[in-house]
Amino acid sequence: MKLEHVPLSAAGNNLVLLTDLYQLTMAYSYWKTGNAEREAVFHLSFRNNPFHGGFSVACGLAQAAEFIKAFKFSEGDLSYLAEMRGNDDKPLFETAFFDYLRNLRLACDLDAILEGTVVFGHEPLLRVRGPLLQCQLLETVLLNIINFQTLIATKAARVCLAAKGDPVIEFGLRRAQGNTGALIASRACYVGGCEGTSNVLAGRIYDIPVKGTHAHSWVMAFDDELTAFRAYAAAMPNNCIFLVDTYNSLEGIKNAIKVGLEMRQRGHEMIGIRLDSGDLAYLSIEARKLLDDAGFPNARILASNDLDEHIIASLKEQGSKVDIWGVGTKLVTAYDQPALGGVYKLSALRNAEGEWDYKLKLSEQVAKVSTPGIHQVRRFHNEDGFIGDVIYDCESPLPDEVVIVDPTDFIRRKHIPAGTPGEDLLQPIFRKGRLITDLPGIHDSRERTKAQLNALHPGIKRFVNPHDYPAGLELGLHELKTQLILKARGEA
Repeated sequence: MKLEHVPLSAAGNNLVLLTDLYQLTMAYSYWKTGNAEREAVFHLSFRNNPFHGGFSVACGLAQAAEFIKAFKFSEGDLSYLAEMRGNDDKPLFETAFFDYLRNLRLACDLDAILEGTVVFGHEPLLRVRGPLLQCQLLETVLLNIINFQTLIATKAARVCLAAKGDPVIEFGLRRAQGNTGALIASRACYVGGCEGTSNVLAGRIYDIPVKGTHAHSWVMAFDDELTAFRAYAAAMPNNCIFLVDTYNSLEGIKNAIKVGLEMRQRGHEMIGIRLDSGDLAYLSIEARKLLDDAGFPNARILASNDLDEHIIASLKEQGSKVDIWGVGTKLVTAYDQPALGGVYKLSALRNAEGEWDYKLKLSEQVAKVSTPGIHQVRRFHNEDGFIGDVIYDCESPLPDEVVIVDPTDFIRRKHIPAGTPGEDLLQPIFRKGRLITDLPGIHDSRERTKAQLNALHPGIKRFVNPHDYPAGLELGLHELKTQLILKARGEA
């Protein structure tokens, strides 16, 4: 089966040691106590949509699949682990455990929601089923991958919604969190809806359109702005977007027009201008007037300068004439929310009799009480779009009429009539450690994001006080969870 190549680290595709130490100490303890091969089920989910928004966009499955496919302890990995010491200065792990890890081959099943799918709090993005030790060793990297990429894809989707159909180009490479973070961010931004990136390596690896203009340093390298524009037009006649704000934006626009007219006489056409500072609403309106009056109605106005969805929405409300948005720092760093907060929880474990014991984690915070069972998500829809998601237990068939219960407020419920069309979101990706399907490519995932957002009610997509999409537990699963909570508290 094909996988889109996703670079994982400077050390190559093997991230087996990119984990928290406690994953290894737990794995060792499972092995020591004879529990390593017990069949377990874990789910990866998040509790709240980021950015105070009404939705998220699933992303990161391609890299997660690469990680699982490449999972293997190398001799170098084992040698490093053998050097670890406990507080008594003796080896942390015994030698026989390294033999076990040396021969370990993943035998887990992975079911996942496809990239580009809109998702909501408490829904499992991944379901991992297999030997307990193996499922445990997957936790940290899967969270690292899915948390970051889902966060960035969601931010990109919000920025693109604010742009209302205008192209958005990701400009964040120089402000991203390291080189690998920059690559993965560029990919997630494209899945989220951006039309291109300034990141040339990301363009090469992921087949993302690469876009760019020139910097202020180009203009400053010449005696004056007009000379700089003429030199750029001579060197790059087929890629001329002039950055006009080095000295004076309105004068820069006029200089761009002069050079644009000269280019036209030579059979070339300037693409447009870029504004990178100042009052972007005012300057873009004045630029549009100047360009149109000079005979350049098709010249594009690109704007950058620490933009995000809120600034773009405001500029739109002010009547700006920006055609293309270059968004960098606040996009690739998810500026106003640094992490998604995804979790990976054990929800079922085979007992000695071969039956499932359902597991849950208690908390005084309702949102942090995990949900027991083996989960699937069914999404219901009508002719207008999506109407609700129900998380249900695969071991119990859905009733004809479904009741969705909000996991954080049990009195909030939505009834789905019998016969309402829907589909299950978790798709089989790996079986017994073997990839069994071709994952959608990056362009398909980007198109999926667009289609999914189009199927959401506008109230869910607004930035201020978005409507809560009905997503929650099937009534029977809610009642089972309640029973197990009471039992765990000694109240049943």
